[in-house]
Amino acid sequence: MLNKNLGVWIEGTIMAALAMALSFIPLEIGSSFSISLGMIPLVLYSFRRGFLPGFVAGFLWGVLHFLLGKVYFLSVPQVLIEYLIAFAFTGFSGIFAKQVQQAVQGQKKWFKWILIGTLVGTVARYFWHFIAGMIFWGDYAFGGMSPFVFSLVMNGASGLASAAVTLGVLAILAPKMPELFIPKNSPFLLTTEESSVSNSK
Repeated sequence: MLNKNLGVWIEGTIMAALAMALSFIPLEIGSSFSISLGMIPLVLYSFRRGFLPGFVAGFLWGVLHFLLGKVYFLSVPQVLIEYLIAFAFTGFSGIFAKQVQQAVQGQKKWFKWILIGTLVGTVARYFWHFIAGMIFWGDYAFGGMSPFVFSLVMNGASGLASAAVTLGVLAILAPKMPELFIPKNSPFLLTTEESSVSNSK
């Protein structure tokens, strides 16, 4: 049991590091719009391991921003919300780990569940970016735009773009490499009979 749990957390640490590495690919326009490629490994890990491991890995991803000096700092509450809380909430994709894993095994409705899980993780994360943008970044709004509208538009655009890229990559991987979504010790592994029934539906 100890080795099993240790493997989960080591895997989460690796995924957080990979997410951080992808964050250095320049897909940003100023400090308001970016496509977050790090969502790809974090959402995948959340589908593999569930909500709590995904939440912890997301939190670690946020911590790595501080360690590697990739933080836009306005105030302590702002960085806590935008880096520690927001990134951790990506793990909410893991709420749908069971549905994704079983759908990928049966090769039925997997796109639906990956779509839902990706959107939930994205909305959960970017909700906090939206809150921080409205409270802390309002002075940077374009052309007198209200902080609410500015944050909604910029974070909404970033969230949709990040979700689209994440969904695109995972949709390519799911039918070709379903084992990426399903650890060997997954409690959601289907039996041969269950898989046959799922495929026949």
